[in-house]
Amino acid sequence: MPDDLLFTTRREFLSGSLTLLSTAGTLPVFLAQASRALAGPEPQAKPRDDAQRILVVVQLAGGNDGLNTVVPYEMDPYYKLRRTLAIPKDKVLKLEQGVGLHPAATGLKELFDDGKLAIVQGVGYPNPDRSHFTSTDIWQTADPALRMHAGWLGRYFDSCCSGADPDPEPINGIALTQEAPLALQGERFVPLAFESPEALTWRAAARDRKAAEVFRKLNNMTADAAAAGAEETPDDFAAWLQRAALKAQIGADQIRSAAGSGGGRAGRRPDRGGQLGRSLDLVARMIASDLPTRVYYVSMGGFDTHTGQDGRHQRLMQELGDSMKSFLDDLAGKRLLDRVLVMTFSEFGRRVEENASGGTDHGEAAPMFLFGSRLRPGLHGPHPDLTKLHRGDLAFGCDFRRVYAAVLRDWLDLKPDRVLKGNFQPLKLFKT
Repeated sequence: MPDDLLFTTRREFLSGSLTLLSTAGTLPVFLAQASRALAGPEPQAKPRDDAQRILVVVQLAGGNDGLNTVVPYEMDPYYKLRRTLAIPKDKVLKLEQGVGLHPAATGLKELFDDGKLAIVQGVGYPNPDRSHFTSTDIWQTADPALRMHAGWLGRYFDSCCSGADPDPEPINGIALTQEAPLALQGERFVPLAFESPEALTWRAAARDRKAAEVFRKLNNMTADAAAAGAEETPDDFAAWLQRAALKAQIGADQIRSAAGSGGGRAGRRPDRGGQLGRSLDLVARMIASDLPTRVYYVSMGGFDTHTGQDGRHQRLMQELGDSMKSFLDDLAGKRLLDRVLVMTFSEFGRRVEENASGGTDHGEAAPMFLFGSRLRPGLHGPHPDLTKLHRGDLAFGCDFRRVYAAVLRDWLDLKPDRVLKGNFQPLKLFKT
């Protein structure tokens, strides 16, 4: 067995997650009990749980320019420091308190007017880091000191583990990304990550078809096998790995089925919204198919606007607004909106002053958006004061962990300190 196929610890295996199950062809070499035949009744479909709430996380990767997203059109320094990039006052989609939205974000404005959008202003963390990689890790672990190696949502799933089977189902957390985001990786929890349902298949060449068949047989990857379970020692890593592989394959089968059915809307594609819209359309179909998934994670890139920001950011704002409006309308039409919360985050905002290349450089604080029907809509917190900058950036007024704390306590029904490892007062973001 090649050395590079060895996983000596559960954590090492988790760091790779169950991304693209077609790569799992090497798993049988670990499974001491894999060739044992398992038999059992087909699992019965669980009744729909309308009380189970779902979180959809949307990452705005690259550092969204919050200042041109939520525009302080009544603050004179905004127009002095952004001579070419500032949004003209008569173009701003006005909200309240002297701020408004980018004119291309008409979908966001409609959702705000409908009472389905909450905007938390000036979000950040102490001693902010302007590195894409470091700051993204901070947001995904909820730990500015980066002492914790598991993601905040991975720790949430770890905290939910109990009973005879201490490991939650991989399908409980799904990322529509090429690799599983750190946010979803726990000490015990393994998320599923894929860019399209078609990726959740064995894509070997024809000469490897026999190997693919052996792979499935050795791992007993059938619903019968998963229902029967295996006699195993809790501390046996090989047994744990077998269980993870079984659950992942069953989850993959459920996902492919959901993507094809979508509650009677097979093959639907959003009329607008680009790649984000297509990802959210798939999420809507999976939600409508009653998968046991509690958290979905999607990413939208392109926000690192160092040059030529004007046209690029306009397209991004239109895609974000159109995608969110289409997604929430879809959920409302299926009577699912009350169960779903959407939260956006970006690793940082942009600098207040534009650069010489018609863009903006890495900054600090920025707004967060939350979407849903059970939110307290509107603006939360004041817009950062442009006369009191921090290193030339917007100073944060709200620690992002207070937003996470509200989501954990008031939406996912878990005490925040079990995940955040600190006392962060949750914002009042939800209706009582």
